[in-house]
Amino acid sequence: MARVVVVGGGFGGTAAAARLAKLGHAVVLLEQRDRLGGAVGFVEHEGYRWDSGPTSTALPAVVRDLFRKSGRPLDRELDLVPVQPMREHRWPDGTVLAMPSGSRSAQLEAVDAALGPGLGTVWVDWVHGHAETWDVLRRVYLERPWSPDTTDKAATALLRSRRTLHKAVTKAFGDERLRDLALLQVRLDGHDPRNVPAWQGLWDYVEQNFGTWAVPGGMGRLAEAMTKRLAERRVDVRLGTAATDLHTEGDRVTGVETAAGPVDADVVVCAVDLRTLPALAPSVERTMPAIPPVLCHLGLAGDVPELPHEVVLHGDPLLVVRTNGTAPPGGAAWTVLARGRIAEDVLLALARAGLDVREHVEVRVDRSPADQVRDLGGSPYGTLWQGRATIDRKLGRTPFANLYAVGAHVAAGSGLPYVGLSAATVAERIGPS
Repeated sequence: MARVVVVGGGFGGTAAAARLAKLGHAVVLLEQRDRLGGAVGFVEHEGYRWDSGPTSTALPAVVRDLFRKSGRPLDRELDLVPVQPMREHRWPDGTVLAMPSGSRSAQLEAVDAALGPGLGTVWVDWVHGHAETWDVLRRVYLERPWSPDTTDKAATALLRSRRTLHKAVTKAFGDERLRDLALLQVRLDGHDPRNVPAWQGLWDYVEQNFGTWAVPGGMGRLAEAMTKRLAERRVDVRLGTAATDLHTEGDRVTGVETAAGPVDADVVVCAVDLRTLPALAPSVERTMPAIPPVLCHLGLAGDVPELPHEVVLHGDPLLVVRTNGTAPPGGAAWTVLARGRIAEDVLLALARAGLDVREHVEVRVDRSPADQVRDLGGSPYGTLWQGRATIDRKLGRTPFANLYAVGAHVAAGSGLPYVGLSAATVAERIGPS
């Protein structure tokens, strides 16, 4: 039995801790905040409640596998329900597209109906073009740490390609609205598509084939379920305990330094921004964090528009409205994310985009990018893509033999599926006690 210390109690850290405890290790989890979950959680104010982070997830098998491999299966803890439509897209020219998830034929029909005959075929051909990419990278990158020494030629060619997502999308689509669809995720995550590798387009394939899913009552319930799971697995959770550095001897880590004193370890799993730990900072000094969007949680009362789970208002700024919050009777709880040229108040930008709810605001909670980074101790969106070299700079493998890294800063992306896969990979590498 190894003594494993997990640094960081976000989704990646709790997932790794639960898996390793089930494998028989003695696990200590250090979290600087007063709760687990990281970006996954709730913001509550005056009877309104909003998800503090993601409101849905793609690739639900990642979450299901986590619960199955760490104890009781997911369906005995939480419901996961499909989100339909996946999101509604609106453009300044009046075009509205309710995009289905989990169905190629449904997406073809929806795009044809909203954008024009023939464009549905163009879209699904783009998505299907990532099927082989998904198959190759799933086996040699997404489900194990990236290393040029343990990959194959097909994966190396994909990951080393100079082709950017911007170039691939520009070539594939003449219609600007289709380009907006294909670039939405990387833009929302704070990346410049000109610096993102073309293979990141596989996210459209994942959403189309596996669908998007949500937890009734909010994805914050996933953090609550993970907190319960760690208690069941007898993980030693230490809240309010920030890691300040690592103790090392040669090529091994011997413990973690905290304000309360050192915590000895046989194995350490870092689920935080590696740049915050002096022993690791030199190894990732060429990386930068992806800056979070502006967030505005709105508690609304009165006759407000009925919207689907997520509405994307294309333009500059790019606005995303998520409507799954919990409100008092007769109210609604929305979260607005803003990216781009935010030269005015979010509510005014929302009104200019056709959703004017200024007279209905009862409660408002603003969270700037700096607020989010300060609260979480790092960006929940992980590492900024700065070209193809970023994949090596993310430090999928650390310079210490018994130190492993999980989470958005080392995974292929910032979403729950990528983060969950990184935790599963590390648990497999460490193995049973």
